[in-house]
Amino acid sequence: MSSQQAQWIGIDCGTSNLRAFLIDQSGALVAELDSDKGMGCLKPEEFEGALVSLIEPWLGQGETIPVFACGMVGARQGWIEAKYRPVPCKLLQDAQLTRAETSDPRIEVFILPGLSQDTPADVMRGEETQVAGFLASEPGYCGVVCLPGTHTKWVSVDNGIVGAFQTFMTGELFTLLAQHSILRHSVSEAGEDPEAFMGAAKKAAEHPESIALKLFGLRATSLLNDPEPRVARAQLSGMIIGHEIGAARKIWSGLPVAIIGTSKLASLYHAVLDAEGADTRLIDTKFATLSGLAMAAKQAGAAVA
Repeated sequence: MSSQQAQWIGIDCGTSNLRAFLIDQSGALVAELDSDKGMGCLKPEEFEGALVSLIEPWLGQGETIPVFACGMVGARQGWIEAKYRPVPCKLLQDAQLTRAETSDPRIEVFILPGLSQDTPADVMRGEETQVAGFLASEPGYCGVVCLPGTHTKWVSVDNGIVGAFQTFMTGELFTLLAQHSILRHSVSEAGEDPEAFMGAAKKAAEHPESIALKLFGLRATSLLNDPEPRVARAQLSGMIIGHEIGAARKIWSGLPVAIIGTSKLASLYHAVLDAEGADTRLIDTKFATLSGLAMAAKQAGAAVA
C-alpha cells in the first residue's frame, strides 16, 4: 500500500507483544503486523527503533504519518509515561494524548492515557481503549465489561461512563500455581477436560471463600487417587476462574456482561458466567481495540470513517 493512501497507524503494546494496524483514508484496516518486542524486553530508548523496524514497510520518504498507541507503551517502564485519568470518566472524551518524541520524521506518535481508581486502588492501561471501542457502538450501555487476561478487569459502566473497575490477578495466579507451587507435581503442562473444568468452576463460584482449602485438595487427590494430570489442570483452571467469578458476583449480578476477548480464556469465562445465570455476550478484541484507537485518531484530527 502506498504511504499516501495510509491515514494513520494504530499500536497495541503489551508486555510480550507489539501489534500494528494500518488504517486507510476511508477508516478501513488494510494491513497488520506483530512482533514479540513488547514492553518487557525494551528499554525506553528502544521503543522507537522497535516500532520503526516493525512498520518500516508502511513508511514513505518525506511524509509523516500519525501513530496512536495504547497499552504498556505508556507505562512508567514504557516509552514515555502517559498519565492515568481518574474514574469516574467518559472514556477518551477530551482525553489528552501524550506525545512521544521521535528522531524519525516519518512518524508522529501519540499515546493514549490509562485509567486509575483511588479506592480501592487500581489501574489499567490498554483495556480502557477496548472498552472505549465497545462503547463507541453502544454509548448508552449500562452494565459490566469483563476483559479476561493475565490480570482480568471488571469494568462497571453506566451510560458510557466508567464508574469503577476491579482487577483480578487470575491468569498470573494460575501460572504461578501450575508452574511454581506444589501443585506443579499434580497438573500437566497441557490438556483439557471440559467436564472437570466446569465442575470445579461451579463449586468455586458458589463458595469462593474456600479457594485455599480446595487448592490443596488437588494435591491430596493426586497423591491418593492418581487422577490424570490433565484433569487436575482443568480443575485448577476451573477453581481459579470460578473463584474470581464468584468473588465478582456483586459486580455483575443482575447486569449484562460484555466479555471482550476471542481467546480460549474468554470462552471459559463466557461458559462459567452463563452457567451462573449471567446475561453475557462475547465482543471481538480486535474490533474493540481498533474502534478505540479510531476514537483517539478522530479526536486528534485524523480522518476516520
